[in-house]
Amino acid sequence: MKKSIDILKSKGVEISEEEEEAVQIAILLHDIGHGPFSHALEHSIVSDISHEYLSLEFMNKLNSEFNGQLTLAIDIFRGNHHKKFLCQLISSQLDIDRLDYLKRDSFYTGVAEGNINSERLINMLNVVDDELVVEEKGIYSIEKFLVARRLMYWQVYLHKTSLCAEQILIRLLRRAKFVFETTQEKIDNSTLNFFLRNKIDSENFDDSTLELFSKLDDYDIISAVKVWQYHDDFVLSKLSRMILNRDLLKVKLKNEPVDPQKLEEYLKKASKHFNISESDAEFFVFEGSTSNLAYQPDKEHINIWYKNGKIKDVSSASDQLNLKALSKAVVKYYICHPKSNN
Repeated sequence: MKKSIDILKSKGVEISEEEEEAVQIAILLHDIGHGPFSHALEHSIVSDISHEYLSLEFMNKLNSEFNGQLTLAIDIFRGNHHKKFLCQLISSQLDIDRLDYLKRDSFYTGVAEGNINSERLINMLNVVDDELVVEEKGIYSIEKFLVARRLMYWQVYLHKTSLCAEQILIRLLRRAKFVFETTQEKIDNSTLNFFLRNKIDSENFDDSTLELFSKLDDYDIISAVKVWQYHDDFVLSKLSRMILNRDLLKVKLKNEPVDPQKLEEYLKKASKHFNISESDAEFFVFEGSTSNLAYQPDKEHINIWYKNGKIKDVSSASDQLNLKALSKAVVKYYICHPKSNN
């Protein structure tokens, strides 16, 4: 972000010291609301609460503690600042977060297709009519960025094994919440115990809840799962062992929706195999869909700025035919069920 601001200022874009500080605060804190294992906790131990909501709650709390010094950063984070390009640096189809995580995740996963030239992209940024644009020379770097984004989603973020593991973790935490809400049983971790024993949603999420949520991390979940593998509840112990031993469900990706009859067959088979009810078998047999959309020109454009002053959306400016294809969502359907030897 500092590099981007320096580049824009060197090109004559007016950015005050206060705005420069605020936009850096906003990018540092924009994902602070992510709980343990990222998105998994958004759908399990807390209800109807997104990480964006939590990020804003944390920022508001910090703003209170720092006597309003984060007010400008919060305006930019929420997209309310009058300089639109500052908001676009935080959240857009070419924001700083994407330029960072694609390159970083490519390195740590070894998936070379995600290795974008973020330095080049940042050097090509400019502002026209208060909106972020990319100079004409950067068009090929933008093409690479969009293709890399598409490939990284299929090869890493939406890889079928990752998808299956996250779905198992979500169901594991939901089962734990069911078990601990309906019994007087407690776990050693008082913070996690609070979230498992109580229904937490946006209605009752207060400062004390936020304080407790801030104490949760991946280690709390893993430690609990190591204990739950020996729990009397079959579903909870089985799902825990699947995660710990990486003995996951079999997952199949399809281009068409899953046949309900096929799903029912797997449910009956799992129910019989594990000697559990069909409602419990639904923790081991389930279907869903996932989509990959690298670029959304109907939502917001990545604009290319030409030397003659013209501005074009990258999908029409590019001579790469596949950029138009990248603007269409690809939906894949999945079904997860126990392996025959489970």
